[in-house]
Amino acid sequence: MGHPSGSDLPPRRVEREFGVPFAGIVLEPSKWTQTALKAMPAEGRLNWPELFGRTAPVILDLGCGNGRSTIGGAFSRRDYDHLGIDTLPVVIRYARKRGNQRGLSNLKFAVGGAHDLLDRWIEPHSVSEIHCYHPQPYYEASQVHRRLITPAFLALVHRSLVPGGLFVIQTDNPGYWKYIREIVPMFFDFYERIGRWADAPRGRTRREIIALRKGLPVFRGHGTAKVDIAEADAIRLAEELPPPTFDADRRLRQLDAEE
Repeated sequence: MGHPSGSDLPPRRVEREFGVPFAGIVLEPSKWTQTALKAMPAEGRLNWPELFGRTAPVILDLGCGNGRSTIGGAFSRRDYDHLGIDTLPVVIRYARKRGNQRGLSNLKFAVGGAHDLLDRWIEPHSVSEIHCYHPQPYYEASQVHRRLITPAFLALVHRSLVPGGLFVIQTDNPGYWKYIREIVPMFFDFYERIGRWADAPRGRTRREIIALRKGLPVFRGHGTAKVDIAEADAIRLAEELPPPTFDADRRLRQLDAEE
């Protein structure tokens, strides 16, 4: 899961965000590629060999924002194919531009929702890793139903992953983390990470960089899909588990404005 810092690249060709380099460099235009996945299939599910032009393990970055974590992974892990998705077209435009300029043929970006992606377009047991960094906690009671990390969503993550596939999750919201620690282990052999990511100690994502600069705690964990849970069992389990109705603490909304 290594993401390079890019600090050993020529400064004039390295992009920085809050002083932290983006992986890779801006290449000559003749070496640019196209990272846009402009539309999902009208019928059926995504075909990875057709999309990337090769057969390779696939990593999804759900809620990828401006693409920092997805680009970092695609740059350092060339033997994997990477798809980042976000509901905000503006951040995907930035992500695509950066991916294009780095000539990353193992990378695609799409506009859309993470739940819909897994439910409608991902072939079961076809993805090696799913990463989810800083899902929106939604602070107002009227918006709680929009929270991404629910038992039903985790059942979809479990279904999408290959047996024993990896799920990585991170948040800076204590309430969300408390819920994640209670629910994720029902579907995954889950481990809380102590300390920062070794490959990106200053932050894998823009949000993480902002939180660390403010001295706020960031909670990280990863788990492998339990191999003894069938799809029907996961669905049944999801129906029995509580929804994410935690208090998100409105004081943390300031970070959303800065992000």
